Amino acid sequence: MATQSLPLGTAIPRVSFHTVEADGVSVFYREAGPADAPVILLLHGYPTSSHMFRELIPRLAGKYRVIAPDLPGFGFTTVPAVRKYKYSFDSLAATVAAFVDALGLTRYAIYVFDYGAPTGFRLAVARPEQVTAIVSQNGNAYEEGLGDAWDPIKAYWKEPTQEHREGLRAFLSLEMTKWQYTHGVANPELIAPESYTLDQALMERPGNKEIQLDLILDYASNVVLYPRFQEYFRTAKPPLLAIWGKNDPFFIPPGAEAYKKDNPNAVVRMLDTGHFALETHVEEIAAGILELLGKIE
Repeated sequence: MATQSLPLGTAIPRVSFHTVEADGVSVFYREAGPADAPVILLLHGYPTSSHMFRELIPRLAGKYRVIAPDLPGFGFTTVPAVRKYKYSFDSLAATVAAFVDALGLTRYAIYVFDYGAPTGFRLAVARPEQVTAIVSQNGNAYEEGLGDAWDPIKAYWKEPTQEHREGLRAFLSLEMTKWQYTHGVANPELIAPESYTLDQALMERPGNKEIQLDLILDYASNVVLYPRFQEYFRTAKPPLLAIWGKNDPFFIPPGAEAYKKDNPNAVVRMLDTGHFALETHVEEIAAGILELLGKIE
């Protein structure tokens, strides 16, 4: 992997940490960059949080206001019991919309990954005038992008029995969380152990695994919406970079290539890594984002 060094004395943007009330939820988020700069909204996936963007944010914040919230059920966002929150992708999108409003954001690019993709695409469909560009890093919107690793989950969608639910519980283990980070990575020593360790520690909180199983079941609602997302790509034609860890067993390369069918402005790039491409290729991804956004300014 190519490395880049900053000139001596160059200030590295400092990340700050906040919470804001939105949709009855205390949303934790990371922020860096000038307050009056164009905004990039980073939406994480399963089983992680805004922590996955820890190396990306400083690489973008010299020029952009970068904001990365933790979705409900993940990271350090907290949902009061009295809120009686329904953990579905419609709910996640509604909370992100309220979060955007709470921060007064009216124009922003979105970076979507994994669960962040159907969350962010719901936002884009509802508010196309607000989304300036899309970076999809292993963020799927096409059935051909679903790899064989989804087969046990599809069985749960087809028959949402307790037996199928229990069969997926092993998927929530530390072993599987670590595997998602290391599978398809040429040099696993590049993966920081605090990544999967933090993810798992937060997942082990009381009740959280039931939340994750609810969301796994509700992911079927995203597949139903894929045609609607695709219609948005055709009509809005947002500047779009699909940058993909090509060895991802969940969201496979055909899902990246499919963006070009609907959006002539889509650019597709493949990286020789796995699902969590930022862990190994953050510099390449940051450069791709800066190139994309530089064209629309």
